[in-house]
Amino acid sequence: MTSPSLTALETRIRDDLARIAHPRAPWLTPRVAPDGSAALDVLVVGAGQSGVVTAFGLKRSRVDNVLVIDKAPYGEEGPWVTFARMQTLRSPKDFTGPDLDIPSLTYQSWHEARYGADHWRALDLITRQDWNDYLLFMRRVTEIPVDNDTELLSLTQAGELVAATVRGPGGERRLYARKVVLATGQDSTGRWWMPDFVASLAPSLRAHAADAIDFAALKGKVVAVLGAGASAFDNAATALEAGAASVHLFCRRLEPQVIQPYRWITFRGFMKHLADLDDSWRWRFMSRVMGLREGFPQATYDRCARHPNFLLHTGAPWTAAREEAGRAVVTTPHGDFAADFLICGTGIAMDYAAKPELAAFHDNIATWGDRYLPPEDERSDRLAAFPYLSPDYQFTEKVTGRTPWIGNVHLFSIASTMSFGPSGSSINAMTTAVPRLVDGITKGLFAADVEANWETFLAYDVAQAEVRETVPGLGIAAE
Repeated sequence: MTSPSLTALETRIRDDLARIAHPRAPWLTPRVAPDGSAALDVLVVGAGQSGVVTAFGLKRSRVDNVLVIDKAPYGEEGPWVTFARMQTLRSPKDFTGPDLDIPSLTYQSWHEARYGADHWRALDLITRQDWNDYLLFMRRVTEIPVDNDTELLSLTQAGELVAATVRGPGGERRLYARKVVLATGQDSTGRWWMPDFVASLAPSLRAHAADAIDFAALKGKVVAVLGAGASAFDNAATALEAGAASVHLFCRRLEPQVIQPYRWITFRGFMKHLADLDDSWRWRFMSRVMGLREGFPQATYDRCARHPNFLLHTGAPWTAAREEAGRAVVTTPHGDFAADFLICGTGIAMDYAAKPELAAFHDNIATWGDRYLPPEDERSDRLAAFPYLSPDYQFTEKVTGRTPWIGNVHLFSIASTMSFGPSGSSINAMTTAVPRLVDGITKGLFAADVEANWETFLAYDVAQAEVRETVPGLGIAAE
């Protein structure tokens, strides 16, 4: 049941949105799909925070013929109540983003309506469950249309439209759209990665940090975690809290990364204008940021360190793994280590061919490696594999002319980072990134309609005044 204070907030939000709705005039020319149905103006794939906020931004620009789809059931979109295992968000509580600078839509407004202003003042960090609930509230109050349990299977060209084959509760169907936004999360252009020698072990012995892990089954077990990023520590802590006999976290570096470079780049100039710099500066900044990787905050470390059965191994990459007597044995520079279960907090491998929705054009996606050759001391094969996006977040072609229709597919995810800095993966970047994305989409829609707009303009004959009587040659007689 919605509390009176939340009901009052909803009323305030709708009033605020009505007050800033100018201009209200519809402006898009409808398109008919090959099957005779009405084509969408925009199909957004992914109903997590990035997808929902993109749809909201489009709605504010009077792009109303939009549908959002997500393969997850309602309430499980994004990572917050699935594979995110931190207790709270790592962002400061006063970071804004999904609200798009509308005060009544901020998380703070929602939190105060639900828990009270005193609770907000005493709050340290936002719990991930509360953040998830806030996003669902925002989706409802802004009336974003979402089809859950609906998976994107493929994207292909259909004349001037993009055809999306999807599978949902009613089976397979085809949707047609003028533009598609892929807001599909961390693995949008690849796959969760672990070393091949770990992946070859039986699934009962290993998992990726993004997998659904039965932590209760790890009670009394020895667990080894590969990686020293925040998510690796989160998984180690969850295993410890579930009663693991011991948890060993292995870091390849001699010292764990404790500096969080994303904190430095959180200022409006960088977030708004990095994409306006030339390639050399964009590469220089983002290769430094992503080369450092994300640091973990003190609370994340303390959550593990408070357990006496937690051990951190530095300078200890895994170089091999095998199964022995029903256990996993990993090889490190310091010798072998046997564990009952392995967890890899090893991130994403860029692999366009691994995504069915990219299959029709995966081999013609231009990457940073195709477009820019950095100085020798700045080179990185990992970063060179990121997609090289247009200023409007569109995929660009490796070979011009082979798949020109991919200019109608916009990518808004962590894979956008090399081209735009924090964008589709960051809460605090939304107030700058979503407007840029929306402006890029509406620019394309308007340009495609320019001839129709011209004809409509020429035919425009709505008078705004009535002249009742004239006298030829002598001017107008007023009553």
